[in-house]
Amino acid sequence: MKRSYLWLFLVTVIWGTTFPVQKMIIGGVSPTLYIAVRFGIASLVSYLVWGIGHFKYGTLLGVILGLSYTTQTVGLKFTTASKNGFLTSLYVVLVPLVSWLIERERLSRLQITGFVLAFFGSYLLSGGIEGFNLGDFLSFLCAVGFSFHVVLISVLSKKVKETDLLTIQFLVTALINLSMSFGESPVFPVSALLVAVYTALSATVLGIYVQVKHQKVIGSNATALIFAGEPVFAALFSYIILGETMTTLQVLGGGMLVGSIIMAGLRKG
Repeated sequence: MKRSYLWLFLVTVIWGTTFPVQKMIIGGVSPTLYIAVRFGIASLVSYLVWGIGHFKYGTLLGVILGLSYTTQTVGLKFTTASKNGFLTSLYVVLVPLVSWLIERERLSRLQITGFVLAFFGSYLLSGGIEGFNLGDFLSFLCAVGFSFHVVLISVLSKKVKETDLLTIQFLVTALINLSMSFGESPVFPVSALLVAVYTALSATVLGIYVQVKHQKVIGSNATALIFAGEPVFAALFSYIILGETMTTLQVLGGGMLVGSIIMAGLRKG
């Protein structure tokens, strides 16, 4: 179990690196086209390594993941980045509800404390939110989608071989986002391609492979708490790579999210 915790923690760190590198190129390329290319590369690599996999389960996960990315991207057009980030991160808090509905997995006292820390930490890290609009609603739908994606990985990875859930999932996600990119600029510079290759190999192929392999060992709730650290590492690497800084309240929020990760690693109480 400790090994699974460490692997999922490593994936969280890797996902954190994708934010600053993607931010460097996303202004010059269609976000949906970028996601399509990223997951297209991931599906090709996954097919060459593991084959086509389970069509039905892979498609189910791909539809949920693809639509989640789409609502997040479209939502960002109608709301601020901070609100989009906060509302999207609420998937961490929604996972226990979805997990209880689907898996009947109950929360321990430590996990409850961790999720409370994760909620307030995400709020502070995002800088707070004001008002509610269409973009906010789409961002929240993204959080709902991500929460179902996390829980269904736990469920389906117990039914079939972990690697059978990858190729079709990546391909469907790519196709959904490709369809959403029609009418947008087809420009895709070399810099964007390099970033797409990096994120496809590290954050998608390796990241989701580790998730489907190890999440079923520690459970959906503990995994969600570990993933709560993603914006912390995003902020850290944004500081290192882009020189971005954080306010005192954001640092406090980041500390709360680190606390939620620690709660995930402690035994149930």
